[in-house]
Amino acid sequence: MTSRPWGTTPRPPKEPRYPWHAGAATGIGSYPGDDPAEALRVVLGELPEMPHLPELPARGPGADIAGRTAGLLVDMPVHLEPSGWRFSDRPGRDTLRSRDHLARDLDVLEEVAGGHDGPFKIQVCGPWTLAASIELRHGDRALKDPGAVRDLAASLAEGVAAHVADVRRRLPAAEIVLQLDEPGLPAALAGTVPTASGFSRLRAVEEPVAEDTLRTVIETAGAYTVVHCCARNVPYGLLRGAGAKAISVDLRLVPERDDDAVGETIDAGTALFLGAVPATDTVLPSLQETGDPVQGLWRRFGFPAAQLAEQVVITPACGMAGASPRYVREALKRCRDTARMLYEAAD
Repeated sequence: MTSRPWGTTPRPPKEPRYPWHAGAATGIGSYPGDDPAEALRVVLGELPEMPHLPELPARGPGADIAGRTAGLLVDMPVHLEPSGWRFSDRPGRDTLRSRDHLARDLDVLEEVAGGHDGPFKIQVCGPWTLAASIELRHGDRALKDPGAVRDLAASLAEGVAAHVADVRRRLPAAEIVLQLDEPGLPAALAGTVPTASGFSRLRAVEEPVAEDTLRTVIETAGAYTVVHCCARNVPYGLLRGAGAKAISVDLRLVPERDDDAVGETIDAGTALFLGAVPATDTVLPSLQETGDPVQGLWRRFGFPAAQLAEQVVITPACGMAGASPRYVREALKRCRDTARMLYEAAD
C-alpha cells in the first residue's frame, strides 16, 4: 500500500472536467450476435447516459477488433491469411468487407441514435495492439519493424480522425469519446509478443517510443480519448504521457503494487473506467458486493467520495462477445445501478 497521502489536498475541479455526468457507466465494445440495430438498442436502453457503438465479431472476419480497425487504415490495405491479417498491395474483398461492416454500423447508428445529445463512445484498436496483430507482406508481425510501426501509426491516426469526424456528422449533438483498445501494449513493452512462427519473442518496445506513437494517434484523432487495457501491468504513466484523458482497466487486475501509479493517475485528474462487472455469464454478486471493490480502491488513497462518482466510470471487465444476450442486459444494468449507487453514496 502506498504511503503517500493521496487526496489530502485535492485539487479544485475544472468545469466541465469530464464529458459525462457523475455516476456514469458504459460498455467496453464487443457484444454477441450479428444484428447491429438490436445491439445498439440494448446499449441505448441500458446505458442511456453514455452509450457506445457495439462491435459484433460474430459476423466474421472484418468485424473482429483488428480487422475492423484495419479497414480504417489509409493506403494500407489488408487481407486475411490462415495465420491472420496481413498487409496487401491493393484493397481486396477482405478490406472491403471490413469497411462494409463499419459502414452498416454507422448507418444504423445514425438511424437509431442520431438525436443523442450526450457523450457517445466509439472504439478502435490502438497502434501497438494492431501492430502485433497484422503481419507484413513477408509474414513477420508489423511490430518487428519500427518503420512499419511508424507508417501504421500515421495511417491509423489519419483514418481514426476521419472516423471520428464521420461519427460527429451522424451524431451532431453528441460529444464523441474515443476508446483505443491496447490489450497488447504491456506485452510489447515487456518483449513477450511471440514472432509469427511462435518460436521466439519480439524485442521489447522502448517506453518513449511507445508513448510517442500512441500520442500521434491521440492528438490527430481530436477527441476525448480513453485507452482500454484489460491486461496486467497497465502502464499508467505512459498512457497519461501520451495524452489519454481516461484509462480503462479490469478492476480485478489492479494489484496494490500499482498503488503509486494509480494514485498519481487519480491525482492528475485522469478518469478511470473500472471493469467491476464480469464480462461473461455468471451469477452476479449483489449490488453492494459489486460496488465494494470500487470503493475499497478509492479508500486506499483517501480521495473524497464525491470525486469517485465524477472521475470513475463503471464498465464490464472487458468486451462481452462471449456472453449470452440475456446476461449482457443484466451486466449492463448492473454497471448502471452500481454507478448510481456510488453516486448516491457520495451525496
